[in-house]
Amino acid sequence: MGHVTRIVIIGGGPGGYEAALVAAQLGAEVSVVDCDGLGGASVLTDCVPSKTLIATAEVMTNFDSSYEELGIRVEDTTHDPDDPARVVGVDIRKVNRRVKRLALAQSHDITASVTRAGGRVVRGRGRLEPGQAADGSRVVTVTAADGSQEQLTADAVLIATGGHPREIPDARPDGERILNWTQLYDLTEQPEELIVIGSGVTGAEFAGAYQALGSQVTLVSSRDRVLPGEDPDAAAVLEDVFRRRGMNVMSRSRAASAKLTDDDRVEVTLQDGRTITGTHCLVAVGAIPNTADMGLEEAGVRLKESGHIWTDKVSRTSAPGVYAAGDCTGVLALASVAAMQGRIAMYHFLGDTVNPLDLKTVSANVFTDPEIATVGYSQADVDKGAIEARVVKLPLLRNPRAKMQGIRDGFVKLFCRPGTGIVVGGVVVAPRASELIHPIAIAVDNNLTVEQIANTFTVYPSLTGSIAEVARQLHTRKLAEPH
Repeated sequence: MGHVTRIVIIGGGPGGYEAALVAAQLGAEVSVVDCDGLGGASVLTDCVPSKTLIATAEVMTNFDSSYEELGIRVEDTTHDPDDPARVVGVDIRKVNRRVKRLALAQSHDITASVTRAGGRVVRGRGRLEPGQAADGSRVVTVTAADGSQEQLTADAVLIATGGHPREIPDARPDGERILNWTQLYDLTEQPEELIVIGSGVTGAEFAGAYQALGSQVTLVSSRDRVLPGEDPDAAAVLEDVFRRRGMNVMSRSRAASAKLTDDDRVEVTLQDGRTITGTHCLVAVGAIPNTADMGLEEAGVRLKESGHIWTDKVSRTSAPGVYAAGDCTGVLALASVAAMQGRIAMYHFLGDTVNPLDLKTVSANVFTDPEIATVGYSQADVDKGAIEARVVKLPLLRNPRAKMQGIRDGFVKLFCRPGTGIVVGGVVVAPRASELIHPIAIAVDNNLTVEQIANTFTVYPSLTGSIAEVARQLHTRKLAEPH
């Protein structure tokens, strides 16, 4: 019998389980070391749960904002005529039960897929031992919950351990009133007044969702605007929508502490001395990589100051035979990127065809309402001169399908190279922008031109019609350019 390559993967999130599937399909012997359940934070406490919660919030928002305009009559004798904005409510217990049920089911499905492919799941925490054997192999020690240990020998190791919520020293979550985003799904009562600290993607998504579910939300942002890392036009639309729906958005306000008061409320103190109070507080100030106490540096794995693992574009670390993928690398905190990093690592080590990671073709989405989807070069890249591009933005308000659906907010923006008209980026702000960005992503990935997009049939009426219209406007500008 010939030699079978042994792969050990520490971490069962998207980077880990996708790598396991690839390695098993390519004939390797695969062990996945995991302590929480396959799918990792993405499935158990982050992407899947949050987007399930947001799905409920989205239905509420769509109904609240458009039922009267669309001619829908609500027969409800218990409804308060002085409060026309809210005719339905939610049961947060049922919402959270559904969230947890779907997350667990998805984790079980992933485990079944890995084991069907021939992979072995080892429950416990993995530690990379220093040094390599003469044949280049490495040893991973797995410590189970009961303290027992097992050693796994690997020809290659993939670190895919993800991250955990960052905390403010004087705002430690208690799991009841002061929460991080992993603890929200244990709530049995609707937060009456929710203070959200942090206006990045996680903070904005939960702020918008709980506002839609019926909470009064205060969003504390240390920056000039919400979503400081996103397209400025998109962020401006979302902040306007938040304020219009009654959210209190506090810009340039950094939280210093959060504590429980004697009357069972939460008091948040800002660095300038101001205080705000609510019934609950969500701390969403980023994540810390899970790279401590794993023996990484002793094994020759180089870490950045932030604790993230340094990797190259084929997911190699500085230690021979050790790869890394996902949030622990700090490359781009997206499940899709983690999965691609994990697959690339296995393709590379096992000798299959591999394309280095190219972040300029990554689609990303912020699941607020409206959603914000992006791909390719950004407005910031254009503004700072990283790339020369022509830009056209078209409001959705002009789109006939948007008018029919009562959509008032949002736009489509495309970036193309002058001269060639090749599409290099795009932004969509709309309901289901995560679906609408795909044709633009195809264009970016395949170097399509605005002419090709403009000349492709779209359904009438449809929101995708705005993508073609923006392309036509860019094509017209291209024709007007001096030659």
